[in-house]
Amino acid sequence: MSKPVVLIAEELSPATLAALGPDFEVRNVDGANRDALLPALAAGVDAVLIRSATKMDAEAIAAAKGLKVIARAGVGLDNVDIPAATEAGVMVVNAPTSNIVSAAELAIALLLACARFVSPAHAALKNGKWARSKYTGAEVSEKVLGVIGFGRIGQLVAARMQAFGMEVIAYDPYLPAARAAQLGVQLVDLDNLLAKSDFITIHLPKTKETANLIDAKALEKVKPTVRIVNAARGGVLDETALYEALKAGKVAGAGLDVYATEPCTDSPLFTLDNVVATPHLGASTDEAQERAGIAVAVSVRKALGGELVPDAVNVKGGFIHEEIRPSLPLVEKMAQIATHLAGENPTTMEVQVRGDISVHDASILATSALKGALAATSDEDITYVNAPNLAQTRGMSSSVNNDPDCPEFRSAITLKCGFSSGKFLNIQGTLMGIRKVEKIVKIDNFDLDLPTNNHLVFLQYSDKPGVVGTVGGLLGKAGVNIASMQVARNQEGGTALMALNVDSPVNLDTLNALSAEVGAGIVKAVTLVF
Repeated sequence: MSKPVVLIAEELSPATLAALGPDFEVRNVDGANRDALLPALAAGVDAVLIRSATKMDAEAIAAAKGLKVIARAGVGLDNVDIPAATEAGVMVVNAPTSNIVSAAELAIALLLACARFVSPAHAALKNGKWARSKYTGAEVSEKVLGVIGFGRIGQLVAARMQAFGMEVIAYDPYLPAARAAQLGVQLVDLDNLLAKSDFITIHLPKTKETANLIDAKALEKVKPTVRIVNAARGGVLDETALYEALKAGKVAGAGLDVYATEPCTDSPLFTLDNVVATPHLGASTDEAQERAGIAVAVSVRKALGGELVPDAVNVKGGFIHEEIRPSLPLVEKMAQIATHLAGENPTTMEVQVRGDISVHDASILATSALKGALAATSDEDITYVNAPNLAQTRGMSSSVNNDPDCPEFRSAITLKCGFSSGKFLNIQGTLMGIRKVEKIVKIDNFDLDLPTNNHLVFLQYSDKPGVVGTVGGLLGKAGVNIASMQVARNQEGGTALMALNVDSPVNLDTLNALSAEVGAGIVKAVTLVF
């Protein structure tokens, strides 16, 4: 078999290639060269690894038939059309924590350089000027640092600047005050932060809500001695308003690494001695680049190996606990079985997570159920990426609820399906033993102990003698070997359900013969897709 193809569109560290390993065919292209990129994608690739110069827009994604993963070796995804990727079933992954230390350290470097006029003093000295009196700066010890956006990077900056003796306050409407208190930081509203801070550092993404958040009106509220650092995203800090405030003495200094338009080489801010500026270097350390490359290489390996990547940006469900992960394929198969038995896609599915695993977030299993049901009836490539949108267009929904009560097993999952025809069907599954062997243990009121092998056959009929022999004979005549058989009934002489694992698919003629000979009301052959 040919190896999956991974296209490297930009220069990545040797450690990235090492993390990919020998199981892939690696091709290279200059992703910034559109005339080279599109043919390379059209030639057939399974994954593409990019940084910031390669634009994976709708055109590029459409050209890459069979593409499964776009991996961005970094944090930002401005150069990836995520809706187009999602519609195409392409997983988008990045390395969200790869550069947090580097970004935090650069913000601190800008803050200290701004406080002590490091950049202009250095330039003056290189030009032969010994200007000690001109560049008198300010200490940070015992000053107030205001952190706008108290996520991972903001928290790293706070911890490090507390070691400098700074009091830290923060503005973040999404962070619980208790969490900030644990870190020795007081949460305040934005106006209070602007008024109280001696230094301000920004750590927000640029969104509709945050664009020009720190504008001329906001800068009217700060101390004239304040120094402002933005090493997060350009456009959160209004650069024109900042320039005017610096010129008017309403702001004492600024440290900038990001700009509203990049690359930026001619800003009037660069003419001011009280501004220290760098060209978007937040993630530009050897360590951050290596971490990012290794992280996305591991994600590509997982995705092309059929695993769900927990931090894929366009997969609903978020972080997947290791105790929940083995249940993903089980729920997919349960949904496939339910769909085949009913002969139609369910309109509603409720995944009930019971027992020990119920203490974990299992919301991803809602997507597992949708993926399994769609895979049973669709020729499309159904993935965790496109399953929710496809299900929505077909009037399908799913939900998850957790219940610690599970009297028969340590943990079990019940899938309750409703169909537009008015049918209802429940399937219960569990993972047995240390090896977590998948078993179907109940279909409606019929108790089973059924492994989830590739090929299954189900018959529902009136309980009577001789059926086992009849079924065995007909399958044997058709050359189908039975691996295991389960027979359950609701009562003696009532309704019986037979479930068989077989070694090969069962054709329609054999199914019709089984129905006629047994008098079965339901005869279904199920080939599980996984």
